[in-house]
Amino acid sequence: MPLHSLRAVTFCILVLLMCPLRLFAQSEPDVIVQRATLQSLQTRLEALGTVIANESIRLTSNVTKTVTSINFEDGQRVNKGDVLVEMTSNEEQALLDEARFTHEEARKQLERVRSLVDRNAASRSLLDQRQREYEAAGARYLALESRLKDLRLVAPFSGVVGLRNISVGALVSPGDLITTLNDDSRMKLDFTVPSIYLRSLQIGLPIKARSRDLGDLLVEGEVFSIDNRIDSVTRAITVRAILPNEQQELKQGMLMSLELFADQRESLVISESALVPLGNQNFVFVIRPEEGKTRVERIPVTIGQRLQGVVEILAGLEANDAVVTHGLQKIRTGQFVNIIAEQTGRESLADLLNQKHI
Repeated sequence: MPLHSLRAVTFCILVLLMCPLRLFAQSEPDVIVQRATLQSLQTRLEALGTVIANESIRLTSNVTKTVTSINFEDGQRVNKGDVLVEMTSNEEQALLDEARFTHEEARKQLERVRSLVDRNAASRSLLDQRQREYEAAGARYLALESRLKDLRLVAPFSGVVGLRNISVGALVSPGDLITTLNDDSRMKLDFTVPSIYLRSLQIGLPIKARSRDLGDLLVEGEVFSIDNRIDSVTRAITVRAILPNEQQELKQGMLMSLELFADQRESLVISESALVPLGNQNFVFVIRPEEGKTRVERIPVTIGQRLQGVVEILAGLEANDAVVTHGLQKIRTGQFVNIIAEQTGRESLADLLNQKHI
């Protein structure tokens, strides 16, 4: 046989002899693992909300009268009980004075008859008549006093008035808008949340709200109330939060983006790279020590909230279980593996590859 042919045969034999050794060397692929750890988590919801004043009214008249005095300016702050608008009331004031005199006279007549009845000098029926007259005079006086109050518009709470829509001498009728009054000491923020998060909502949850109108000003508040029904079309529920407004920067009708933090809990988390999705299920490869070696087992897991780089595990793992995060393409369930590094979540892949074998 020629020499070059002998060399070729010898080379082929050597290659065939080395293949089993190479396959055996590759029978335990290198992997990187991470342990499932307990972390404090909370559900983060995002929404858009509308700012509403703590108390807000449209100031209107209850009667048709002429305005005689306006005691506020546009945007002025007023206190509870301040008289804002006065209307013509000469006739009502005169009638009220008359009713007061009538009521006082009826009281005197009642006392006079009562003393006569005590001495058996007058009949009981006359006393009853004077009693009815006294009570009727009192009712008339209260009615006229109420009519007179309707001619003076008083601030029902402290706050800031809006733009004035009338002038002195104007004739106003019921329903005519005179101005608005808002209590902006604190503000309400109404927003909607999908009903699937209903069980996570509760009074007192913290929120963070921002408004582009104020240069992304951050305002922190808390959930104040939750509506008692879910919208049948959008399947969302309305939530109301309370925001502080010491500087009076928040205005009614302002749009704000917000973050709501709900359902604070302790949960297991692992790196998102450890998940192996298959259809509608998710799996992980768990490390199982066996006779001085390390075997991997594929098990199904139930996942919860996904965060940046990590995922919450609701079922399937226990704390401190080691799962494979790198090298998943080279392994199958029941296979022995070689752990080259353990990931804690703060290292880069290059740092992990530089670690010594564990």
